[in-house]
Amino acid sequence: RMIMRMGHHATYALTLKEGLKEAASEAFDVVFLDVRLPDGNGLDALPRIRETTSAPEVIIITGEGDPDGAELAIKSGAWDYVEKPLLVEAMTLSLVRSLQYREEKKARKPPVALKREGIVGHSPQVKACLDLLAQAANSDASVLITGETGTGKELFARAIHDNSPRANKNFVVVDCAALPDTLVESMLFGHEKGAFTGADKAQEGLVKQADGGTLFLDEAGELPMPIQKAFLRVLQERRFRPIGGKREAESNFRVVAATNRNLDEMVQHGQFRRDLLFRLRTFAIELPPLRERREDIRELALHYIAKLNHRHGTGTKGVSPEFLDALTAYDWPGNVRELFNTLERVLASARHNPTLFPKHLPTHIRIQAVRDSIGKEARAQGSAKASADPSGMLPSLRDFRMAAATEAERQYLQHLVSLTSENVKEACRISKLSRSRFYELLKKHKISIPG
Repeated sequence: RMIMRMGHHATYALTLKEGLKEAASEAFDVVFLDVRLPDGNGLDALPRIRETTSAPEVIIITGEGDPDGAELAIKSGAWDYVEKPLLVEAMTLSLVRSLQYREEKKARKPPVALKREGIVGHSPQVKACLDLLAQAANSDASVLITGETGTGKELFARAIHDNSPRANKNFVVVDCAALPDTLVESMLFGHEKGAFTGADKAQEGLVKQADGGTLFLDEAGELPMPIQKAFLRVLQERRFRPIGGKREAESNFRVVAATNRNLDEMVQHGQFRRDLLFRLRTFAIELPPLRERREDIRELALHYIAKLNHRHGTGTKGVSPEFLDALTAYDWPGNVRELFNTLERVLASARHNPTLFPKHLPTHIRIQAVRDSIGKEARAQGSAKASADPSGMLPSLRDFRMAAATEAERQYLQHLVSLTSENVKEACRISKLSRSRFYELLKKHKISIPG
């Protein structure tokens, strides 16, 4: 009623299930979400609410004096939180501010399309990262990009540069993990002729090469502590002294850093300077792992397959739906980089095959696809059997276990035969079954195979 008195349209739901249904069927600007609901924890539903078409701002309602709940709400992506008992002033202020933020966010959306070469995907997670990328590109603040190995941190760093006013200047990469201990300062700041043994001529450092452009610190967590101190001064003053130099040099650069390490934990353990972290993290972008945006895997795969076909001049390659299903089922611990490396190997080995099938994938990926498929079928059949029994009667636990085990065994064998293209030797190797036991089980489940 309070919200309607303010002139806004309002809808309410008493359970999580009802609320999610409403959020999916109607566009909302703001959602007040209670943590404790009859059918679940509101925080668990927060990502699903944010992923709806309207992507509303979410204000969490927490218990009185619950700092952990408030912290979790903010970490989960909530706009704000209010404590119980609910006060009209607190709710009103939070609502007004969130609506103001939403309007300003719409107004500052970039009018032109982003240059996003190599960044593929349309999942909500990728869209959120691209929104942050656009904001970062329009400023000159330092940016820290975090994420697991292979998530595309350098691609995002380059996109920030390419969409910024510095795009026509250099994008200079500093591989912090590969800097040789004895030459770190020389590589970063340069040196004068005769500054040390072997310095037979003056050399410009990477910091100076980035003048007017962007300096990208890849794997920034690997910077040695002594260099961290020196680099902090460069960030603060944009001035440095080359080794052996008598005068300081200047460089007007924008810094973008990336790491797969937890720099906050490194600060706590004395492995990274707190003041340097503050300087690097003026603007933060966290890239999601590929397993959290599976809906992008098909698009990524088709994009890279087409790119490889063009590069090698092999023409269009057919891709079976089962091949893409297997890619989507796999967790990809190495993320996009692992996916691309796998596809490169697949296309090399299947060069003369017009269509890609799961058979062309590495065994460990096919096995996970089979396990995923069996699990889905078993859950679907269990649900169907439960709903088909109007009396609600259940068999004994022992009978239920035996029936479930028999069905799982049958499904496993069917997938195994399909996976190995009826190759008995390969099937026995994967299943760890003897040939005689394998044939015995095939006969039991009435599965035919040549042989």
